[in-house]
Amino acid sequence: MEARILQSSSSCFSSLHNTLNRYRFSSVSSPKPLSVSFTQTTRARTKVSRVLSMSKKDDESMKDDDESMSKKDDDPDSLTYKDSGVDIDAGAELVKRIAKMAPGIGGFGGLFPLGDEFLVAGTDGVGTKLKLAFETGIHDTIGIDLVAMSVNDIITSGAKPMFFLDYFATSRLDVDLAEKVIKGIVEGCRQSECALLGGETAEMPDFYAEGEYDLSGFAVGRVKKTSLINGKNIVAGDVLIGLPSSGVHSNGFSLVRRVLARSNLSLNDALPGGSTTLGEALMAPTVIYVKQVLDIISRGGVKGIAHITGGGFTDNIPRVFPDGLGAVIHTDAWELPPLFKWIQQSGRIEDSEMRRTFNLGIGMVLVVSPEAASRILQEAKNGDYVAYRVGEVIDGEGVTYQ
Repeated sequence: MEARILQSSSSCFSSLHNTLNRYRFSSVSSPKPLSVSFTQTTRARTKVSRVLSMSKKDDESMKDDDESMSKKDDDPDSLTYKDSGVDIDAGAELVKRIAKMAPGIGGFGGLFPLGDEFLVAGTDGVGTKLKLAFETGIHDTIGIDLVAMSVNDIITSGAKPMFFLDYFATSRLDVDLAEKVIKGIVEGCRQSECALLGGETAEMPDFYAEGEYDLSGFAVGRVKKTSLINGKNIVAGDVLIGLPSSGVHSNGFSLVRRVLARSNLSLNDALPGGSTTLGEALMAPTVIYVKQVLDIISRGGVKGIAHITGGGFTDNIPRVFPDGLGAVIHTDAWELPPLFKWIQQSGRIEDSEMRRTFNLGIGMVLVVSPEAASRILQEAKNGDYVAYRVGEVIDGEGVTYQ
């Protein structure tokens, strides 16, 4: 195992148990903690269900399939995330138990007070999307996914990412393959405007299958205490703005792989209704929202942000609300991408399952004031970026769909 450590002009290596650590040291002394807010979330990586109305541009065969699907919520052949091996409820139960030992968990990022700022930290992996990387041979973008999953979490607090660290583990180190993976991590850090501070390469014989590896990532950012976004000021009538995803991102792939196995298609086949192969669509790297979201935040009116990962709309949006508030989602506010249509139809997945598993084409949801919503949507209309008014905050609990 090896650790990769970087300094300003030299590298420092320590070899222990076949590990290589790699870090860039800073001269900042460690502060005494005043209080700590922990982040502890579970990410469901597989399962699908039907959500959102179909586009008028869909071909007739897809429309017919969808109409029949809407009537089969009790279809015994309908796949679920749990069928594919991921139990979201079990993960939620674990978080509850951890909360008894470490009160204050539950946010997208952990907060550490430092002077007039909070350090905001997040950690994640890319789940079984790695299985598709092994099958497709696409390794140079999986590192972008790794960075995205952590930095997208910490920007929900309004924090600007400062640095990132990675963990790369494999049974036998293939230097060329590892270089491709790290290349993606470097690109993800470039998009996030944060430093790749270091990481660790772990070589563990017999632990992983030949040619396979696992990844974890860790990001830290900073935000002024007076600028912290925590959802406390959200009120009924605030608006939900959705930012588009590039595809499945890095959650739900256990279910996706089960759907793929059931279908008559391979990763090399064309995506029905799309312009790429299934493999290319599924391996599209996760969008890194750092620059766009921080720019929107800088102009005011943003009260809460939800990163739509495992748990989909149903579980992630309520995490940013004060008690007594819920959301209504307008399922016709944006077009359901062809990839999600294929997943739902091929897996015969129910709406409720889709909504609790996938991002359905919306990777980040901002809770904003009505005034800010008008500004954001006008900018989107002007072509500055793509954004949708996907719903509103209402009195009540949970998420409803119209």
